[in-house]
Amino acid sequence: MQLTKTEEQLMEIIWTREKAFLKDIIDSYPEPKPAGTTIATLLKRMQDKNFVAYETFGNSRQYYPLVKKSAYFSKEVGGIVKNFFDNSALQFASFFTSSSNMTPAELEDLKKIIDKEIERRKE
Repeated sequence: MQLTKTEEQLMEIIWTREKAFLKDIIDSYPEPKPAGTTIATLLKRMQDKNFVAYETFGNSRQYYPLVKKSAYFSKEVGGIVKNFFDNSALQFASFFTSSSNMTPAELEDLKKIIDKEIERRKE
């Protein structure tokens, strides 16, 4: 299941904080801060989608992620590769490297990452 952009922004706060009360979440937003009712509505929708859960402490709820950021990101990138690059990671990588504003040093770092992964998979 996919998150909206607004839900992704909220999820990013929860992933970063790992556990957070509603007040902490609101405080994490830049000005102008969203209304508490807006965040509560988003949290309820995200609970229904099984992205977050909460523990109750008195009258307060402490929210925490049920989905890891890496798992969500991996699924999202997989969807992009499938839908826009004919399910070809090679086409995606080619587009990414030629269309991004990566410096030569960043491209060299990327090459090192790829070389390391090649060696790992050969073992």
